[in-house]
Amino acid sequence: MAKRRCHIFATVALLLFGIVAILLLTIPTDDLTEPPEFMYGIVLDAGSSHTAMYIYKWPADKQNGTGVVTQHTECHPKGGGISSYAGQQREAGRSLQSCLDQATRDIPRARHHLTPVYLGATAGMRLLNISSPVQSAQVLKEVGRTIQSYPFNYQGAAILSGQEEGAYGWVTVNYLLENFIKYGFVGHWLSPGRQTVGALDFGGASTQITFVTKDEVEDKRDRMNLRLYGHDYSLYTHSFLCYGRDQVFKRLLAHLVTGQGHTGKMSHPCFPAGYNVTMKVGTLFDSPCTVGLTPSSGYNPQAALSVEGSGDYDHCLGNMTEIFSFHSCPFSQCSFDKVFQPNVSGSFMAFSAFFYIHQFLQTTTGILVATPAQLEEAARAVCNMSINEVSSPLFVYQEPRLQDFCAASVFTKVLFTRGYGFDEISFPRISFQKKAGDTSVGWALGYMLSLSSLLPGESVGLRKALKPGAWAALLFLFALLLTTALMYVSLQACRGKKKGSSDIAS
Repeated sequence: MAKRRCHIFATVALLLFGIVAILLLTIPTDDLTEPPEFMYGIVLDAGSSHTAMYIYKWPADKQNGTGVVTQHTECHPKGGGISSYAGQQREAGRSLQSCLDQATRDIPRARHHLTPVYLGATAGMRLLNISSPVQSAQVLKEVGRTIQSYPFNYQGAAILSGQEEGAYGWVTVNYLLENFIKYGFVGHWLSPGRQTVGALDFGGASTQITFVTKDEVEDKRDRMNLRLYGHDYSLYTHSFLCYGRDQVFKRLLAHLVTGQGHTGKMSHPCFPAGYNVTMKVGTLFDSPCTVGLTPSSGYNPQAALSVEGSGDYDHCLGNMTEIFSFHSCPFSQCSFDKVFQPNVSGSFMAFSAFFYIHQFLQTTTGILVATPAQLEEAARAVCNMSINEVSSPLFVYQEPRLQDFCAASVFTKVLFTRGYGFDEISFPRISFQKKAGDTSVGWALGYMLSLSSLLPGESVGLRKALKPGAWAALLFLFALLLTTALMYVSLQACRGKKKGSSDIAS
């Protein structure tokens, strides 16, 4: 009788294991097949001075707004921004080919046709669109034709407004810092309850400031309302065209020329002593940002102008301040140039050229640059250096721009402290960064997220945390453990019966 019970236990265990195995075999093959690991997206950041390509990736089974997008690779082609190819627009398209070729290698071939490609042009193309709308359209058409010759899903080329550029940069910063959502246990996305961080961007032709404010935004053009992951955000965002790095330098030089004359030699207080350069006068007034400063008489655009650096911080500061307008304000308060701005609040991340300026000041002077006073001290030290003192093996990659760091530092000081209103309390809350994790900080990621299904307006609910193959494996292991336990119990029962029979016999 005991032997029969042992057989029954073993039979039940084997039957249970067999049923589970049959169930696993009846699951459709497609459900057991692991989905392709990643989906991809490409953004071409067509800036005023250069173009950058960023390839992003996210898990293929979590495409609908799950906040897991990371940077895969990036590429920086040689040459200037696409706006610099006005009149030779075919070269604008060709300038992107090296990076698009890289994209075909970096993205699995099976994913090529599913990979969206976005091209966003910023202030350089905004300026070209002002001076020559026809050439602007031709450039965009040509770069679009080039992108479409590749096996990706082309989503169009557009010129971003300054407001969009600022807002997308803010989205990128807070997305990467997980201020919107955070992945929790059991496959659930959670709101971390963190305060958002403001964004400070400094490109070649414009600069942007964006932050959440509870104050009334008196100029409605600078207000943007966003709803992300079930939360509403009221943003103040403004883009200052002609206040990007390259255009600031051009405006400053044009300002100096109008004061000192536009022939022969002139002194530049923001260039380091020992530095000199010769240029054609006409190159200073060929931009919408400087055309209004063109001399009215005796002006020959082909005339040569010799510029010599004098390295004088105080004179540099005085001239730099004059390219801003702090004189009148049609609102209750302004930053500069009659632009309304509420008081800055919260923490900020400064990126793009701001990061490189801050890094240069710290490395060259050894000053922390964490307060307005330290910023002024570091800028003064750099401006009073000669070109030989400024040169450093650490900044070989910045060689063509070493003469500009004094002007860039002084501009940052005027913009942050007098323009935006950062003080001894708020300035230390600015973090200067190039990347967050492995992802470059800029507007490109926010642009792709906003144009795709990866940034939902409503909150993200509970999601399946495991892939089908993983569930099948767990079910198999569970059945195996259960069968083993039943076999063990049946064996122990059989041994117990046998021992009991032996004792009675003895």
